[in-house]
Amino acid sequence: MTKASGRAQTRFVCQSCGESFLRWEGQCRACSAWNSLVETQVRSEPRQLSRHDDAGGGRMPAVTRLIDVGEPERPRIPAGIGELDRVLGGGLVAGSVVLLGGEPGIGKSTLLLQAAAGIAALVGPERVMYATGEESIAQVRLRADRLGLLTGIGGAIQVVAESSIDRIADLASSHVPGPALLVIDSVQTATIDDLDGPAGSVGQVRGAALRLMELAKPAGIAVVLVGHVTKDGSIAGPKTLEHLVDAVLTLEGERYATVRLLRATKNRFGSTEEVGVFEMGETGMAEVADPARAFLAEHDGPAPGSVVAPTLEGSRPLLVEVQGLVAPGPGGTPRRTASGVDANRVALLVAVLGRRAGIGLASHDIYVNLAGGLTVDEPGLDLPLALALASSLRDRPIASGTVAIGEVGLLGELRSVVGLERRLREAAPLGFGRAIVPRLGRGAATPDVASIDVIAVGSLREAIEVALSDVTGSPRRMAAASARC
Repeated sequence: MTKASGRAQTRFVCQSCGESFLRWEGQCRACSAWNSLVETQVRSEPRQLSRHDDAGGGRMPAVTRLIDVGEPERPRIPAGIGELDRVLGGGLVAGSVVLLGGEPGIGKSTLLLQAAAGIAALVGPERVMYATGEESIAQVRLRADRLGLLTGIGGAIQVVAESSIDRIADLASSHVPGPALLVIDSVQTATIDDLDGPAGSVGQVRGAALRLMELAKPAGIAVVLVGHVTKDGSIAGPKTLEHLVDAVLTLEGERYATVRLLRATKNRFGSTEEVGVFEMGETGMAEVADPARAFLAEHDGPAPGSVVAPTLEGSRPLLVEVQGLVAPGPGGTPRRTASGVDANRVALLVAVLGRRAGIGLASHDIYVNLAGGLTVDEPGLDLPLALALASSLRDRPIASGTVAIGEVGLLGELRSVVGLERRLREAAPLGFGRAIVPRLGRGAATPDVASIDVIAVGSLREAIEVALSDVTGSPRRMAAASARC
């Protein structure tokens, strides 16, 4: 449908993939998303010359051998927050574009304001610019006051309330000295003057990211974008947004809990295996001094359905309490509820427990939870999950001071996990004296960790017998486990 003015037209643009159509349809034919087409005004403009085209037109860029390309200097800018720098791989890289996503109220703006103050102390407050499109400058000042940043060098950070990326880019380009850090809060409120459509639409989000990337790369400005998330936890906007940026960070955690986890799902300048642990308090996001015990719950004594698992997040071991509750079902389809773990993995373990270990759970309601709001998807959580369910069904607690880790196969066999010795060495100083682990293959020795009785078992049935056994004396337990194999 052509508009009366000029060559402006409208198209129905999919908010999931960015594909455009002449007419509205209930389902996008490109990505199969339902009710995602929104009418958007577009302009039909002649194609502009590429930056590589000269006045004569048609000159192709020169091709260079990879070995002849000089290595550019990309210094890192540490934020002064150890957990954030750890996830980034040592700090922000000059000229990079980083996307930080998370639920509303999880602490994204708080973390970035603290990081901006840390970088301002290193490069100078006049080289840090914070552009907010969601809040007024007065609201940003109130947050900085609550975080205690106004009294220090953070009070001199350059702040602007603007949602137009073109104006923000002009301010950054004309600012002397040029900014080393530019924070955009948030990319869903950013707009490009030459593009039609509301803020947050596919075209606007993609155009804003491209414009900021063109600003950041040549000038060596580290740009951090705040991104909203959808109800399924993914970052709102087109998927191309995550492809354009250099790093994608996600801030996770229960909104009403204090612990927050920072993960990198993409990082062109570092590892995506690291995790940062923070605690939200009145003065902002504080680094957790001992993250290994941050997710352990306090109990008066051992309780049925509870076991501690030494998980591994990147190079950092984290101990988490796995809780399972088995209750008789009222009839019909039993209920299966999982928080922090994959529900499909829980269903698989229920089947293996019933078929291979004699723990029938088919008619029971099952509830599984990881204490502290942590989310873990590594296979090594299979064994502690199975032990927690078996302990709850038999109403027999696992001895306090016990940790368990291992992957469970469909035949009921146990498989080892990476970094087993590192996990156990982290558990030893926290008072754990017994570990149930998979038996290693031929030629591999069971880890020998001081002050921990390591019990190696070969099957899930064997692990349940050891975990729920009342027998005392570690040498006898290890001899019995070895004899049964």
